[in-house]
Amino acid sequence: MATTTQPQSGAKPATSLSNEEILRYSRHLIMPEVGMEGQLKLKNAKVLLIGTGGLGAPLGLYLAAAGVGRLGLVDFDVVDFTNLQRQVTFGSDDVGKPKTEATRARLSNLNPDIQVNDASVLLGKPNVYGSIFRFEGQATVFGMPEGPCYRCLYPEPPPPGLVPSCAEGGVLGVLPGIVGSIQAMETIKLILGAGENLVGRLLLFDALGMKFRELKLRKNPNCPMCGEHRTIHKLIDYYEFCGVRGEEAPGPDVQVPEITPRELKSRLDRGDDLFILDVREPHEFQICNLNGHLIPLGELPRRVHELDSSREIVAHCRSGKRSAEAVDFLRKAGFRKILNLRGGILAWSDDVDPRVPKY
Repeated sequence: MATTTQPQSGAKPATSLSNEEILRYSRHLIMPEVGMEGQLKLKNAKVLLIGTGGLGAPLGLYLAAAGVGRLGLVDFDVVDFTNLQRQVTFGSDDVGKPKTEATRARLSNLNPDIQVNDASVLLGKPNVYGSIFRFEGQATVFGMPEGPCYRCLYPEPPPPGLVPSCAEGGVLGVLPGIVGSIQAMETIKLILGAGENLVGRLLLFDALGMKFRELKLRKNPNCPMCGEHRTIHKLIDYYEFCGVRGEEAPGPDVQVPEITPRELKSRLDRGDDLFILDVREPHEFQICNLNGHLIPLGELPRRVHELDSSREIVAHCRSGKRSAEAVDFLRKAGFRKILNLRGGILAWSDDVDPRVPKY
């Protein structure tokens, strides 16, 4: 999740506020650090939100409420029911709608004085960076002339499939609100030219310990993007390169023998002797299960002795990704009678038993 800020170009800068705007922003205007001059800076600024989900929701809401004049939205996704646990821009009626469309409607209702665009262009702008996972968050400002860029911290994109999604690892619903609000604060400070921003500082937040700490970031003179001898001059397809996928979608499957949920149901009804191996985590097993034998994927190498290679085994997980990895591991360990349940519990709920909850 990132944002960029810049003054509006093309249109003539606003030089005054209406009486309605003065009333709306009165709590800003009475602070000398903002005042009329600062509020006009906000009105004449434009910010691009890359992503309108967990972090983009509080960020967009607070920037719209603060009076940032133009907000650009970039998001390819649609609202999913599982988003509602943390993406506070959306409501139940928005499920299935494009996120940009639902966000535009919500922000326009919050502040009709702002302009909301579906997309904008990223080029040479400050990057107010934030990231979240489980109970931890990060925030900093990249791309300022005197500070480091993203590649100073991460010189190379991660290997394909390495970056987990919220669907795989989870995220505490409140966490995006905290980190997104920090991003909004940094964005407003950049527009106002006030305060000490996070350039050169990576702010780390531990929600369970309720602790903040900082790491110093330095501009890398050998950085391929912003260093003295720049070698990167154009974008690549980072989604393809990193194997990045939609938040709720499973990753690319390992090619292993599979069985569909309906085929498994037929065989179980027939009384076939099948061993159901559940490779999810214990807390997932508590949500729902198929009465299988639980061995989490990470424990499989040291617990493989619990499995009988002479029996036919069907491995499953939530979506089929982890169980495919388990089947691949067991086949390499000499197991031959083993199948992966295609689509996992999600597919079982869709195709066999809708009483099994999806998560």
